[in-house]
Formats: sequence, structure tokens, C-alpha cells
Amino acid sequence: MDHPIDIRRRHLLLSSASAAAAAGLSTLSADALAQAKPKPLPKFADWKYIDSMIVHSASGVETRRSAYGTSVIVPTDILFLRNNIAPPDEMITADANTWELTVAGVNNPGRITVGDLKRLGITTVATVLQCSGNGRGFFKHKASGSQWKVGASGCVLWSGVPVSEVVKAMGGVSGGARFMTSTGGERIPKGIDPKRVTVERSVPLKAMEQALLAWELNGEPLPLAHGGPLRMVIPGYYGVNNVKYIGRLAFTEKETSVNIQRSGYRVRPIGQKGAASQPSMWEMNVKSWINSPSGEPGEAVRAGTVQIHGVAFAGVNAAARVEVSLDGGRSWKNARFVGPDLGRFAWRQFVYSARLEPGNYTIASRATDTAGNTQPRDRVENERGYSHNGWLDHAVKVTVA
Repeated sequence: MDHPIDIRRRHLLLSSASAAAAAGLSTLSADALAQAKPKPLPKFADWKYIDSMIVHSASGVETRRSAYGTSVIVPTDILFLRNNIAPPDEMITADANTWELTVAGVNNPGRITVGDLKRLGITTVATVLQCSGNGRGFFKHKASGSQWKVGASGCVLWSGVPVSEVVKAMGGVSGGARFMTSTGGERIPKGIDPKRVTVERSVPLKAMEQALLAWELNGEPLPLAHGGPLRMVIPGYYGVNNVKYIGRLAFTEKETSVNIQRSGYRVRPIGQKGAASQPSMWEMNVKSWINSPSGEPGEAVRAGTVQIHGVAFAGVNAAARVEVSLDGGRSWKNARFVGPDLGRFAWRQFVYSARLEPGNYTIASRATDTAGNTQPRDRVENERGYSHNGWLDHAVKVTVA
């Protein structure tokens, strides 16, 4: 029997082929067709809905702007993918309940299985999962890494146990701890210094209060591609802190000294090396963008009433207001939120109804959060293209006919 996702993908591929033929694309040369052929999905995520994805590499797959829709939660089969190193073997998800987590820096340290974690408590949280480099593709200096635009993000549902309940069951945090440190379970290739590649992230201890150890994503067992069998989830924090395949959780006096923390994921001036004194990619900032009209090539926008919609979020704060501009930021009008409010860590869908006459438009959005922070016009230039929330770059250019 076909998997439902396989049927869905096959249907779209056939539809795309029909559309291409109708547009006369079947007359392209073999060389042109080869160049137009998208990169394949990585094997461990080949179940994803490829027509809604942009494959940058085997470790970076982006959701197309036009694929987001208006239903708040992003389906797992179109959710972006980002890995710092190759994932472990798929077999670790075969019996998820046997996966073990080592917990240190508590009064009763030890090891605990996923099966035992499920006895301690269950919670479900809607959060925005976003790569630190989402928006990197707008930077002019071509920062290294996947050239994401808006698609290294998604709002999803996580189910798991609150970290606070695990800590309580293990006697509480031992004295002196200032950070919560999560270590991924990836296998380090032989001959490589573990500090160079180990995925281990430290965040301020306060993050423990909203963090959870998740074994379920959007109502299904957490797949390997997204960190299964167990993932640290820290609502409001950038994705790199949401460590996949977590095998060790420690409460520490100092930040970890591995490269991904000490010098990686730091906001640094262009041309400078990363250092522990620079801002770390922890809490996300206020951000929004338009999803439809998407501004993607070939999109047809007819004159008349158009429902302009997108998403807004603000890290550990909630989005409070969104404005939309049809003229590149010269004037702004209030949009309205639609759909369910799934909590301060989730994004809100917004819509603005406009009557558009034939012509060219630059449509932008800017959000304000509950703390009064408003999305800025411009990006903050930095070496790795991190933390981009400037509304000007995220605006879409649309031709209305």
C-alpha cells in the first residue's frame, strides 16, 4: 500500500508535468531540462513533499513561500530541514521508548529512557521553529551557508515532557548552574576533534521553565529528520538550540566550549571571526512576512480584491499587531489576525484585504510584539547572515494584471 505522502507527491509531480507541457516547457532542450531539475531530497527525508521545497543541500531544505497556506500549523512533510552534521542511523527511531538520556548537574544525576520520561508528564506546545540564518539569502555579501529566504521556519506542535518535571524528579538543579546544556546524539567521524563538530548548545538557565523534551511532532512520532526519537525544544529560541537526538542534558556553571557554541552562531561583523564575547543566537526577534501573493516567478495576480496574508511572531513574546504596506513602506494599514491563537510562542496568521488595480506593487509587512518591539526596516549586517528581520528585504514585488 502506498504511503499517503507518496500518493500526494506523485499527484503533484504529475500535475506539474502537465502544467509544464501546457506552458510549452516540453520543448526545452535536454540541457535546459537538466539545469531546471531540482536537487533531490536527502535520503533520510525523502518522504517530504518535494514540490513545496527548495533543496539547497543534503543538510538544508527550505519551504517555498507559496506553500505555507493559512492554517497556522505547518505540515511535517513540508517543514524545513537543517542539520549541522549527518544524522544518526534511522534505527534509533525503531523503538523510541528505549532511547536513553543522561542528565547531569542535578542532585540525583543518572540515565532515563524515553519510556520513563513519558511517565513524568506530558505537555503540548505550539512554537515557531526557525533557523538562525533564515533570511540569509537577502544579504549582499553572500554569507556562507544555505541561502534561505523565508522558508527556514515553520509553526509546529511538539508533545513531550516539561524539562522542569524531569529536573524535579531528579532532585532539582544542583547549586551554581547558570546554563542548560543539550548534547546531540550524532556519531562523530573518526579522526575529527569532537569539539569541532559536536552539536552541543548552552542557553540561559531561565529557558528551562518553558523547555520540553519532545517525542512527538504534529501528532506523530518524531521522525529522524526532525530529531527523533527525542529532541530538546526551547520555545522562542532559534532552532540550533532545539538540539536533535538529545543524548545528554546538563545544568552547568559555564557555557559549553565546543565550536558551535564558543565561536559558532555568533552575531559578528563581516570579516571577523566568531568569539564567545559576541551575541549568541538565543531568543528570536520580532518578525513577519507576506506569503501570498508570494512574488514567485509565474504567479498571476488579477486586479480586484486580493487577500494579502502572511505570518508574524516574536520569539518569547507574542505578536501584538501587524501592518501592511502596498507601496514599499511609504504608508501602512493595520492587518487583522485570523485563525486560532496557539500561544505566545506560535506565529499568528494575518490578512489584509486590498483592492488592487493593474500595476506593480511592493507589498511589505511589519510586526510589533507585546513588549513594544517593532520590526525594523533594514537588516543588521553580519558575517553569517543571522537574525534577519528587516521588513524591506522580506517584501514581495507583485505585478497585477
